[in-house]
Amino acid sequence: MPNNHKNAAAPRKVSVLGAGAWGTAVAIAVAARHDVLLWGRNAAAMAEIDAARENTHYLKGYPFPASLAVTADFDAAVAHVGSDGLLIAASPVAGLRPLLQALKGRNIPNIVWLCKGFEYETGLLPHQIVRDILGDTVPAGALSGPSFAQEVAKGLPCALTIASSSAALRDCVLQTVHGGTMRVYSSEDLVGVEVGGAVKNVLAIATGIADGMGLGLNARAALITRGLAEITRLGTALGGSVETFMGLTGMGDLILTCTGDLSRNRRVGLGLAQGKSLDTVVNELGHVAEGVPCAKAVRELSARLGVEMPITNAVAGVLFDGDKPAELVQRLLARDPRVETGPAA
Repeated sequence: MPNNHKNAAAPRKVSVLGAGAWGTAVAIAVAARHDVLLWGRNAAAMAEIDAARENTHYLKGYPFPASLAVTADFDAAVAHVGSDGLLIAASPVAGLRPLLQALKGRNIPNIVWLCKGFEYETGLLPHQIVRDILGDTVPAGALSGPSFAQEVAKGLPCALTIASSSAALRDCVLQTVHGGTMRVYSSEDLVGVEVGGAVKNVLAIATGIADGMGLGLNARAALITRGLAEITRLGTALGGSVETFMGLTGMGDLILTCTGDLSRNRRVGLGLAQGKSLDTVVNELGHVAEGVPCAKAVRELSARLGVEMPITNAVAGVLFDGDKPAELVQRLLARDPRVETGPAA
């Protein structure tokens, strides 16, 4: 969907709930034009962030603008947005449900989430978790797209998509986030946007394994292309639009996460290819790599739906079944040939 919105936003109250790398980066970027409050649950950590005026643990080297305040007071963070501001949920998928439960029953004018993945215990996408906890009365949507926290915090150009069934919510996000070096497109395909953002992390692990094994750029291109076919098959089975997977939150996010050295999930694959255990790789990373739990959830979901996802299944085998990275490659190369007829082939 073309973005013809002209950003003429008056300053808006924004609270970012979650002080990890991506939440911090978004808070820094939005604070260039709005009054932003960054919330984190650890009071001591938030006091350190406030004193240093940067998030030294998750995003060191990116100072906060004067318009960005920090707090560990959840009530204050929610109250900050008033009756027409914007709440941005910046937790991992695993933390989204408890965060929403803390918001239940409160006056929430608008809310978007940044997490990408499936909830493992339920197989739900983030918007389904939101509906489960908050119902359908709160204007809500997913803000997603190809984006590394460090580049956004540095002020480098970035394009994202706001997906929501609510036109008012989409307009709120366009007025708040779109501008400067941040370009925002809008979409009504919430399922497609969320599936693309979730499954690309699994494919990034596969690409990291291939690159770590020295399989070459040809293999990388094949994995990305066939990975896009897997994303599209699952996404359309869940009700998403094929066109969405050709855009920012599908192909765009997949390419970035599979090729960028800042990608956590790609680094998981590189570590596994070096013979490290999953626990060692994750501990060395020091951040959440959503592709790890997502691989298990997607394997189970695709099996229930009868959707063929050989790359995802191979990655899950390496992560959880004790398969060796070389077995992943052998399994994929041994598959029977087939006709390539389109992105969902």
